[in-house]
Amino acid sequence: MYGYIEGIVTDIESNYIIVNNNGIGYLIYVSNPYSYKIDEKYRVYTYNSIREDEYSLYGFTAKEDLDLFLKLISVKGLGPKMAIPMFATGSTTGIMDAIERENILYLKKFPKIGDKVARQIILDLKGKLHTNNDPVTKEDDELSDALVALGYKQVDIKKVIKNVDTSLPIEAKIKEALKLLLK
Repeated sequence: MYGYIEGIVTDIESNYIIVNNNGIGYLIYVSNPYSYKIDEKYRVYTYNSIREDEYSLYGFTAKEDLDLFLKLISVKGLGPKMAIPMFATGSTTGIMDAIERENILYLKKFPKIGDKVARQIILDLKGKLHTNNDPVTKEDDELSDALVALGYKQVDIKKVIKNVDTSLPIEAKIKEALKLLLK
């Protein structure tokens, strides 16, 4: 497995680049190959896809893009070849925002993403994506999971969690969150 490959781009094609690292040319499928320049050094965060008949590398310039890609390919019916083009025309925050807001039309604008797959993406990932401006701790996740189990919506939970005293034990946090939700 490769976390990232750092090297010089030696070739650019319509859906991949070749990165030379210590004399080995790695063919890496990327969403927008023409954003790279030949003979320049890059760090490309990679995902290794190993199938019965194929071994492929998919690459991203940002770790956040790779993280979202990994979540997207966990969705039933959405593989790496369908997920990679989403990053060519959509930004990471745009895709995450569309999922959180259940914006099916935004998701359907990507190649090969139809109504059924768009709905599956929302079903599987809504409420599970966190942006950098929305830091979430393990305790917040525990509290959020407990409140979801009690039947509250993620939208309401997010508004309340930031007002809960973080120094309290989890049981007390749940009680405090419930009081705030009932207001």
